[in-house]
Amino acid sequence: MFKKITESQISRAIVGEFTKWFVDYIVSDVIVVGGGPSGLMAARDLANAGFKILIIESNNYIGGGFWIGGYFMNTLTFRAPADKILNELKIPHKEIEDGLFVADGPSACSKLISATCDSGAKILNLTKFDDVVLRSNRVEGAVINWSPVSALPRQITCVDPIALESKVVIDATGHDAWVAKSLEKRGLLKLQTYGPMDVNSSEDLVVEKTGEIYPGLYAIGMAVATVYGIPRMGPTFAGMLFSGRKAAGEIKKTLSLGTVAK
Repeated sequence: MFKKITESQISRAIVGEFTKWFVDYIVSDVIVVGGGPSGLMAARDLANAGFKILIIESNNYIGGGFWIGGYFMNTLTFRAPADKILNELKIPHKEIEDGLFVADGPSACSKLISATCDSGAKILNLTKFDDVVLRSNRVEGAVINWSPVSALPRQITCVDPIALESKVVIDATGHDAWVAKSLEKRGLLKLQTYGPMDVNSSEDLVVEKTGEIYPGLYAIGMAVATVYGIPRMGPTFAGMLFSGRKAAGEIKKTLSLGTVAK
C-alpha cells in the first residue's frame, strides 16, 4: 500500500530539510522568543508583510496557554473587539454576553498556529532562550540552546549555545519576561513585577504599553505586565492578540523605513 522507503532515506529527509532552512534562518529580520498567542500573532502579521521571521519556543509544542485556558478547562474567553481577529483567523466562536466571546481552545490555538505557519514564519521548538546578542547598546539577536540541556546534571551541562542574528527581537515569554530579564541582570533595564488580577485594566494597559523597551527589543503580551508592573489578566486572550498585532505594526514601520541601526 505504501511506497517502499528505507530508514536512511527518512533520516536524510529529516536532517537535510531541517538543516537547510535552519541555516537560512541563522540571520532573520525578527526573532520572536515565545510561541504563545501574542508571539504567534506578531509573527504571522510580520511574515505576511514579507519579513523573515523565526519563532523560538522552549516547549515541544507551540501555543502556550492558548491550548487550555484557565483551570485546565479549554474554553477561551475574548472581549470585544477581539471577535474581529477571530473572524479573520476563521476561529469559531460565540457571544455569551454582550461583548464577551468564547472559543474552543484546541480549535483556536490550532487555527492560529496554522495561520502563522502559512504566513511563512519558521519555528524552532524545544529551543530555549539563553541570552541576547548585544552590540553598541542594541539587541541584535538571540543566544539559544536545546531545552533538554537545562535538564542535564550540572556537571555535564557545559554545552555551548549558538547565536542567531536579527534586526529586532520580540520578548513574548509571558510573565517570565526572560529576554528583558537578561538585560536587567546587566543593569540595562529595571523591571517591575506583574500585579494582582484585574482584567479590565490589564488588557488595555498591556496593549497600550506594548512596544520597544530597549533598542532592538520589543515586549509583548504578559511580558509587558512584568516590565511595567501591570495587573495580570488571567485566562482571557483579547489583549494577547492585540498586543502581538500592535508590535508587528510598529516593527513593520521601523523595518520598512530602514531606521534600524546596522
